[in-house]
Amino acid sequence: MKKVFLLTLGVLLLSVLFILLRLDERLRLAMLPPAKSQAVRFAVLGDSDSHAYHDDLSFGRRPEARGGALRHRSWQWTEVLAHLRAEQLDPGPWGEWGTRYRRLSSLRDALGLDGRFPAKQDHRFNLAYSGSVCATLTETPQNQTARLLTLMQEAPERWQHGVVLIRIGTNDFGNLESLDALSRDPGDAPTVARIDACVQHIGRSVQSLRAAWPDLRIVLVGIFNNAEWEKFHARWQSAQAQANIHQGMARFDAGLKAIVQGDANMAFFDDQAWFAERWGSRRVSGVPDYRKVRFGRHFEVSNTGGDEPQHATLSDGHAGSAWNALWAQALVNLLNQRWGLGIPPLETDELVRFVDPDGRFDMQ
Repeated sequence: MKKVFLLTLGVLLLSVLFILLRLDERLRLAMLPPAKSQAVRFAVLGDSDSHAYHDDLSFGRRPEARGGALRHRSWQWTEVLAHLRAEQLDPGPWGEWGTRYRRLSSLRDALGLDGRFPAKQDHRFNLAYSGSVCATLTETPQNQTARLLTLMQEAPERWQHGVVLIRIGTNDFGNLESLDALSRDPGDAPTVARIDACVQHIGRSVQSLRAAWPDLRIVLVGIFNNAEWEKFHARWQSAQAQANIHQGMARFDAGLKAIVQGDANMAFFDDQAWFAERWGSRRVSGVPDYRKVRFGRHFEVSNTGGDEPQHATLSDGHAGSAWNALWAQALVNLLNQRWGLGIPPLETDELVRFVDPDGRFDMQ
């Protein structure tokens, strides 16, 4: 009898917990501001290249992260879009999403709730997490794709022609170890295996999204070549090493292009070409030879590191505000060219005013 009682009590408590979690989710959703009726729903899957810098849960206790003392005025590209083009692209409201408790994560997933762990502050449809690898797109416990699908089910009609951007891979094969291996051999077996696995995870993510929403628009972002990163400028200073790295990286981009090919509802963003068009690259010899990018009337941004906006990257290595603002600008252009979304272009003057609203850095 005692076992039956305990079992019954356990089921009862679990049922009450289920009800409370569902009620909590419904109350939170009811308190959200109304969605922009004309805006296209916009979601992001990926890693720290897309994780909002103003996430105090993730970065508030790390004074060196995402701009350091200037974090309050350092911006991720997703945040630039959310502030300047929310009337056209809806990334969801800003808030704290997911759970702070690991044991609740799988329970919330099972209930069809947002089971993201750890909880983060971000726009609701941005599921990118710092440190994510390609497997987190499709495998538990993270499974960014499945969690996005859960959110999309809340308003399926709004996602019929929505946009999902997938940008990931740096943590799989863009690190020092992988680049060093590719510099010696572009066919390095362990690195190639990681590249191929990453393409497969992205392919499965696309298939899952398409199975639910056949007309969903999907942008796949190619890999950035971290040999251009200022922290690695002293490395691989030979023509052969650079050629090998480019050849190895090209395998990933070719895999993404194969997924996109022939699909009118897919687009490829060439991240390496975007960077080279602005900052340039190394010389044929492998020696760094970058130009400065004009941002505003006379302000220039160099391919260096530091938390002040004249540096392309922050001290912690992530893209700076000017980089992210110009990246958002290019993305809007791509969305308009590919699908005619009619999003007002992000003019550079507008971006400058956003990045330096008080004129502290004399950009305007």
